[in-house]
Amino acid sequence: MADPTLADDPPARRLLVAGNWKMNGSLADARRWALSAAQAARHAQAEVVLFPPYPWLLEVAGLLAGSPARMGAQACHAEPHGAFTGGVSAAMLADAGCAYVLCGHSERRLGGGETDQVVCESMRRAWEAGLEPVLCVGETASQRKAGATEEVLGRQLAAALDALPGRPAPLTLAYEPVWAIGTGVVATPDTAQQAHAFLRAQVAARDPQRAGRVRILYGGSVKPDKMEGLLAMPDVDGFLVGGASLDPAAFAALARARRQAHPRGSCP
Repeated sequence: MADPTLADDPPARRLLVAGNWKMNGSLADARRWALSAAQAARHAQAEVVLFPPYPWLLEVAGLLAGSPARMGAQACHAEPHGAFTGGVSAAMLADAGCAYVLCGHSERRLGGGETDQVVCESMRRAWEAGLEPVLCVGETASQRKAGATEEVLGRQLAAALDALPGRPAPLTLAYEPVWAIGTGVVATPDTAQQAHAFLRAQVAARDPQRAGRVRILYGGSVKPDKMEGLLAMPDVDGFLVGGASLDPAAFAALARARRQAHPRGSCP
């Protein structure tokens, strides 16, 4: 049942299509991908954001200048500065032209040992620097099989919401089931909707107004031929794209995403 406090929310959430290049691409590739995305963004209804590797941030920022496309970083350090060899601070990313930063991507949680606490500290630094965190949450195949999906998502989200400095602080969520990332397996629209609706309900329990505004992206082997079914779901507000973001034609097709139904989304 919809929460009546959400009935008069602002207009529909704008779709967001984000390309996470991960650790891929030469400088020549980065130039080609960025120019293609900038062109696609000029004809897109969705907001288009690129997440290049650190070495290409300044180059990509220059190539996106004058286009509607925006840039983000794949991670930021949990400390603002200091003796952290190899670390990159949120303030540095803002100076490089970033507007967003990914926080808590599963490849960093599982492969880099980032805990919920580290993710929260990274988000705090992002807010301090004027960046919008894109909080990534998702369960592994074994967790889903054990029926622990909502427990995992709830824990990861609650830790982040506890770190929120206040209502004006911007926040985007990305549901990335670990079992779908890089596997070629895409969650069904119903599976994605169940997870997204759960996340929105958790936000609503704390702040109904934020729940109506927050965008929740789906990530996990997203391809253009799967986007219409996902966008027909009321709580899917766009995509965090991995492999397809390295294919200019595929990413341009995703950037042309349009809502298929339920423009305001839903909130239990």
